[in-house]
Amino acid sequence: MDSASHIAVVEDDPEISRMMVSCMTEHGYVVSPARSGRELDRLLSDSQIDLVILDVGLPGEDGLSICRRLRGQSSVPIIMVTARGGETDRIVGLELGADDYLPKPFNPRELVARVRAVMRRSTGMEPELPKGPKAFVFDGWRLDLARRQLVDPSGATRPLTSGEFNILTIFCQHARKVLSRDTLLDLLHGRAAAVFDRSVDVQISRLRRKIEPSLKDPTYIKTVRYGGYFFTPLVTTMNEG
Repeated sequence: MDSASHIAVVEDDPEISRMMVSCMTEHGYVVSPARSGRELDRLLSDSQIDLVILDVGLPGEDGLSICRRLRGQSSVPIIMVTARGGETDRIVGLELGADDYLPKPFNPRELVARVRAVMRRSTGMEPELPKGPKAFVFDGWRLDLARRQLVDPSGATRPLTSGEFNILTIFCQHARKVLSRDTLLDLLHGRAAAVFDRSVDVQISRLRRKIEPSLKDPTYIKTVRYGGYFFTPLVTTMNEG
């Protein structure tokens, strides 16, 4: 539940940090502030952190570097915040594995809405899953819906971020159908969600790197020109994980 969620706020500006900590605490979250990647590392080793709000412009190790490092060892949801508002910076953050990206200045209520949306996605509440199947299977791969795990044909688990898992779930649900970017955004977030269009493309690019035999000629996730994306495998369901 949201009230039990523990959030790390990594921000070196004392005023902004106090604002975010106060805002998230008022909405029932347990919040721990940190001023650097080193302090965040201590929090992660000492506590169960459910989400990280990470400033890009930190002194020393910046937020992008921290995000890259975290993604190499954890799937904890990450929301990046920054005074840099350009699309390129946003895309870089997503490429490194951030779940969302919020430019400064922002309304505290928008931050709360973003946190709630990312938490829902990371805990499996979005997208809505079919009641019967416990897993999807395609070409020896198994997507375990209950454990939110992807297992490759050799039996090894392939780590996925919450966004990658949800997109792959949608592809399995709608295999061999062309899905436009707008359709994917609707299924992932709903029209009310504040997302930017390139987020889907970035998540799919990351997903391809984890499942495709060749990135130069993808066999599972095909790009349909002017149409969207097409998931090619025959997908079956399992009632037991």
